[in-house]
Amino acid sequence: MSRKKWIVSGCDKDRAAEIAENCGIEPFAAYILCSRGLQSEEAIDAFLQDAELCDPFSLPDMEEACRRIDIALENGERITVFGDYDADGVTSTALLYTYLSKLGANVDYYIPDRASEGYGMNLAAIDEIKSRGTALIITVDNGISAVEEIAYAKKLGIDTVITDHHKAGDVLPDAAAVVDPHIKGAECEFQEWAGVGVAFKLVSALEGDEGYSLLNEYADLVALGTVADIVPLNGENRTLVKAGVNLMSYQSKKRTLRLGIKILAERAGIKERQPISAGDAAYKLAPRINAAGRMGSAQRALKLLLTDDESEACRLAEEINSENSMRRRIEEEMTREAFAKIRKNPKNECARVIVVDGEGWHRGVIGIVASRIVEKYGKPVIVISRDGGEAKGSGRSVEGFSLYDALSYCSDILTQFGGHTLAAGLSLNSDDIDAFAKKINEYAKEHPVPPQTLKLACKLNPKSVGRGLLPSIALLEPFGAENPAPLFGLFNMQITAITPVGSTPSLKLLLTKDGISVNAMIFSKDPTLFPYSIGDTIDVAVKLSENEYMGTKTITVQVKDMRLSSSNDDKVLAGIALFEAFKRGEELTDEEKRLVLPDRELCKGVYKYIKAHRGHCFDCEVVCSRLGYSSEKVAQCLAAADALSEVGVIKSDGREGYDLTTVAKADLYSASVFKKLSPASV
Repeated sequence: MSRKKWIVSGCDKDRAAEIAENCGIEPFAAYILCSRGLQSEEAIDAFLQDAELCDPFSLPDMEEACRRIDIALENGERITVFGDYDADGVTSTALLYTYLSKLGANVDYYIPDRASEGYGMNLAAIDEIKSRGTALIITVDNGISAVEEIAYAKKLGIDTVITDHHKAGDVLPDAAAVVDPHIKGAECEFQEWAGVGVAFKLVSALEGDEGYSLLNEYADLVALGTVADIVPLNGENRTLVKAGVNLMSYQSKKRTLRLGIKILAERAGIKERQPISAGDAAYKLAPRINAAGRMGSAQRALKLLLTDDESEACRLAEEINSENSMRRRIEEEMTREAFAKIRKNPKNECARVIVVDGEGWHRGVIGIVASRIVEKYGKPVIVISRDGGEAKGSGRSVEGFSLYDALSYCSDILTQFGGHTLAAGLSLNSDDIDAFAKKINEYAKEHPVPPQTLKLACKLNPKSVGRGLLPSIALLEPFGAENPAPLFGLFNMQITAITPVGSTPSLKLLLTKDGISVNAMIFSKDPTLFPYSIGDTIDVAVKLSENEYMGTKTITVQVKDMRLSSSNDDKVLAGIALFEAFKRGEELTDEEKRLVLPDRELCKGVYKYIKAHRGHCFDCEVVCSRLGYSSEKVAQCLAAADALSEVGVIKSDGREGYDLTTVAKADLYSASVFKKLSPASV
């Protein structure tokens, strides 16, 4: 987990109690909502009630889009829905194809192959579509950047209607209609739809209403694509996802409607008649749909969503589930390789934007690997797969740093790019990777990544942790981007037991305060990389959820972050930032040099710690504490480990710690930190 500054939101308890009474909700729910800035009855009522669906004709070019599609329907023209291979694109394609089919349209679909074609429209695909006799292409979840491709289609006599939600470039494609809420000058009532949301607005416009009449048919597809694409779950998106979750849960109970979702849910381990949550959609269903496009053909996922044949649905779901398992194995291997590459050169770890590349890395997985690296380092990451002279990358960012804008700055180096603020894709020549890494870091220097924060709804007394809190938390669902599941702080908890759990390494912590104990889980955590020990007093940020086993319901307390209770967030973050600035070669003030430069005693202490804790995580806060230093010494602790590694007495263990080497003695002061920062007298 990357180091973040903890912020306890809190609110006026008396005001929260008053709001709870006036709104008829639990006081704890009112407190959480108030802590998120909703501090009036009107604001809370607006949040809890479904937002109205906006007029689809408020989107740009919607009238033109409907007019051109109506002509195609009247004349029996061949229509091709051009989708994308991710969950958003697949659900968008399924929605529009199904709707047009019900209207009796002469319609088919095209989804490009991720490996051989890449994202979006391409000339060969247009040739294929032309050979089918297509007169009209309708794009979903793509098309806004396909200027050349749409011009080519027009030359062949094919019109295009674009529906997309990605940011537009300076030049718009010459299409019959461009329906994208992010076009410059667009004045939509709402803008943050996923691609499937924009496709739903098109279908609503064709139907002639705001979309309410269509929710019982298509809300499941809209919800699945929306949560998969990590768009804000507020406003209309919240309404659409709630409707979709309800519909999927109804399906799971009644065995009706979308057969493919029901079968896929079963393969994902969601029990029959168990309600399907937004979290289930995001973390169990969407990854499997994505896996089809990542590992093979997205058409399998699309066919699963379209079929009414149970035997076909079972076969497709099984294939997709197998591909998801394969995706996980490849992802784990590539993540290990990527981390090893980053750690091999400490400057990579200290870059403002981490760029890591590998020959032959599976392009369907690089985005997930980028997300894993972001979780570790808390900064923007670009993972690039090289294939000879060609390279394709996928990036993930953090709050406050627009990846799309950063790539725009580097557009002269890139052959293609597109995406969002927090996620984007790119193509470039392999020979230009170093130049790209340098330039995107130049951009980040002028547009620095802000310190990342961890927002806690409130501090919890351990004696209050129980299932009684869960109904209040459930009131805030569905959770997702900009409406995350609330986190709570358990402060000054003493670790009294650490127990490895399961074949996939996880840890169960027994935390105690004032005689009250709480069991907390850390999932997917190698015990050897856990930096804390029994007896340590820590603060933990936890997520609360319900677990059912053998008919018994219990509360699960899941650790999402932790720190020593004695840590000073500001000093720790400042120390890490200062050390990274030194490693990047930036000019430091005399005071900054003092804060980075370790003395011999500290270096000796770090060496002895590593000697005693080989194979364990090297956490700079914990090491400082173990050596009896304050958080102010974090930069010096990092510099000491760096110096010891540079002179060869320790080496990276390839994970998160260090091992000793066979070098018995070395000149510590030959390390760069001493050469660059020491006074002349040293």
